Amino acid sequence: MISSSDIFHGKVLIVDDQEANVHLLERMLRGAGYVSVTSTMDPAEVCELHRKNRYDLILLDLLMPGMDGFQVMEGLKEIEPDGYLPVLVITAQPDHKLRALKAGAKDFVSKPFDMAEVLARVHNMLEVRLLHLETKKLYDELVAEKKWSIELSAQPGVMVGVEKEERLATPWSRSLRLRHPWLQFNLLTSLLGGGMVLLFHDTINRLLILAVFVPVLISQTNNTGGQTLAITLRGLNLGDLKAGKEKALVTKEALLGLLNGVLVGLVAATAMFAAATLMHLSTAPMLSVVVFLAMTGSCVISGICGAIVPLALKKFGADPATASSIVLTTATDVAALAMLFGLATVLVR
Repeated sequence: MISSSDIFHGKVLIVDDQEANVHLLERMLRGAGYVSVTSTMDPAEVCELHRKNRYDLILLDLLMPGMDGFQVMEGLKEIEPDGYLPVLVITAQPDHKLRALKAGAKDFVSKPFDMAEVLARVHNMLEVRLLHLETKKLYDELVAEKKWSIELSAQPGVMVGVEKEERLATPWSRSLRLRHPWLQFNLLTSLLGGGMVLLFHDTINRLLILAVFVPVLISQTNNTGGQTLAITLRGLNLGDLKAGKEKALVTKEALLGLLNGVLVGLVAATAMFAAATLMHLSTAPMLSVVVFLAMTGSCVISGICGAIVPLALKKFGADPATASSIVLTTATDVAALAMLFGLATVLVR
């Protein structure tokens, strides 16, 4: 809502080639409580002054030597992108009023000045102008919010290889061309995770119970990395992540990964100890240590990767939202499996 204080703090410019008129209008407005009143007697200065100061109201005399008020209004139209001219014309010629309104002026005051009329029209014009600016700001915010909502709705699809331009009505052949390359890329990266199983097949054969905790470990690390990825992408899209703040982001997410990893690691280690004890395995204590360390370490790595992957993709000119999920999933899966099976190979005999 526009308050009286807002109106009295509105920026007003008086333009008249007669010094007496300028002084009279200044005294009227300042005496009524307006605190931001300036003036000029040179109409050629008006456009540049308005470009710098963006006045809420311009009291503009129509008949001035060198450049009349109509020419000034034409210049102002080039400055105001939405075509709204905050102009209150000053004229002693009745036939100029209609022409001025058609030229873009919003109201007029007649010479000689009537103080009550001048103050009433100035007040009304400022109120309308400020309401216009407030409405425009709200409209711009709604447009920006709608654009962000569209981007947000497209993001889940983009992160799994569904391009932003694909819609329900997209032909199946085009959908195939848009989606299939990402599925092939995902297959290749998934083979890296499978390679970890082959690398540690002797350990898996010896400690089959570890296989029970593989999906648990991968699920936790993927969730940890996914949370960081979502925050990072949101920061990039909204402009919250400023240049030079990348290190602070990575450090914060590494710390969160460590803390979350310790907490979920304790629960997972307890579950491993209970399961191994029920199976009468003498290595139950060491297996629980392996699970705890693997869970903690994997969450730290997932948090770091969730921040670094989109930043790296952006740096190399790729769309962070498009490939981040696939790259992140591969990195976290490989790290989790390597830590679980690697620690078990070294610590459990």
